[in-house]
Amino acid sequence: MLRPWKLQIKIDFKVETPIYIQIVNAIIEAIKSGKLQYGTALPGSRKLAELLNVNRNTVVKALGILTVEGWLISKQRKGVFVASDIPEIGSKTKVLNPSKYYKKEQTPLEIIFDDGIPDSKMAPMEELSRAYRRVFNQKSKWKLMGYYNELGTLEFREAIAQMLSFKRGLNIATDHVAITRGSQMAMYLAAQVLFSKGDAVIVENPGYIPAWKVFEKAGATVIPVQTDNEGIRIDEIETILNNNLNVKAVFVTPHHQYPTTVTMSLVRRLKLIDLSNTFGFTIIEDDYDHEFHFEQRPVLPISSHKEIQNYIYIGSMSKVVTPALRMGYLVSNTDFINKISDLRKIIDVQGDIIMELAVLDLIRSGDIRRHLKRATSHYRKKRAYFKQLLETHLADKVTFEVPKGGLAFWIKPNKKVNNKKFHESLLKRNVDIITTNNFGNKSNKNISGLRIGYASLSSEKLKKGLIEIGKLL
Repeated sequence: MLRPWKLQIKIDFKVETPIYIQIVNAIIEAIKSGKLQYGTALPGSRKLAELLNVNRNTVVKALGILTVEGWLISKQRKGVFVASDIPEIGSKTKVLNPSKYYKKEQTPLEIIFDDGIPDSKMAPMEELSRAYRRVFNQKSKWKLMGYYNELGTLEFREAIAQMLSFKRGLNIATDHVAITRGSQMAMYLAAQVLFSKGDAVIVENPGYIPAWKVFEKAGATVIPVQTDNEGIRIDEIETILNNNLNVKAVFVTPHHQYPTTVTMSLVRRLKLIDLSNTFGFTIIEDDYDHEFHFEQRPVLPISSHKEIQNYIYIGSMSKVVTPALRMGYLVSNTDFINKISDLRKIIDVQGDIIMELAVLDLIRSGDIRRHLKRATSHYRKKRAYFKQLLETHLADKVTFEVPKGGLAFWIKPNKKVNNKKFHESLLKRNVDIITTNNFGNKSNKNISGLRIGYASLSSEKLKKGLIEIGKLL
């Protein structure tokens, strides 16, 4: 229950006016002036007596008068609150309407399809909690309370560099890595360092809108390029490059394209690298869910190719452990990382050092590896179940391909559907989805595809939600 930090009431013990009347007048004036607003909880009589240094019976008497007069309302076992129906000063008829100023709580929707968030119940919280405690027990506590490097602890950066070198083929060292508070922060820092007003950046369409906003905030013009079943259209990129000398970067999600889940073909990857080296633009690669791949082995990042010259590679530990853990990383050449360091110091002296060391503990103990093995097996089974649901309830209404990785499906309705009306109708059925406006198709009111995450919802809710979608389609 929210209560004011301290109710400011001045009591003058030298005047003839009784103390309880002074309290009454002070609270009425606070209500009239707006300092005490509708619904505000007053301190309890015992606490208020302590604050004012008066007898509790005096406070009880004052609160009783205010309640009788209608300024306050008493709720059993909850406390005393400012009343909701106090007339506005200077008006004989108008009464304050609480709903005008306070939004009513909405009943939460039963089923919300996200865009591929992991199941929070799978998060290794016990292991992380133990690791957190071990960090405090093993290291001198006073050392943990000081300032560290703005790019992250050296040990954690070494571990990330080693993981990316061994598992993803990047030829990097520790000074190529910056630890951030999630991949979105990495994107923001990269954009602020890379772009100036007048620069342009090519992006996938449909694509990841939060990245578009970051680039625009840095002063860059976003140029959308269509994607198909091989990823972003390289021929369109080449045409743009030949007519626009200000293209500073190309942003891609090549492993599991967002939102379509398509993996960029090797031919296009190599061609994109060749264009980058020829025209001098930077390839910004967001490898947001590399860990969750279910077909043999994941495709190595574009940034792992030895021919690449200008790249920024962005990843996250949030989906590996839990979305609530805001921990990402940015990889590039040392000169660029040094510029990231200079900017990071301005807005955030350092990240969550203790959590970095706790996650490092999980990596060294093997807990992360074991968790990923369990999670991958779990999501592979859930992907198969979701495919079965689609074939059962939407077989003749949608077209889809089973994604090789990631935690979402890209589903294409066989008939055109009005995006706005479809979404509104679903909400009435207690189901929510991410609309196509979130993928860049703002000019197209007809749905071209639905990105539906299958990982975080229970089997029952997945089934019920798809049945409702099937009815509308």
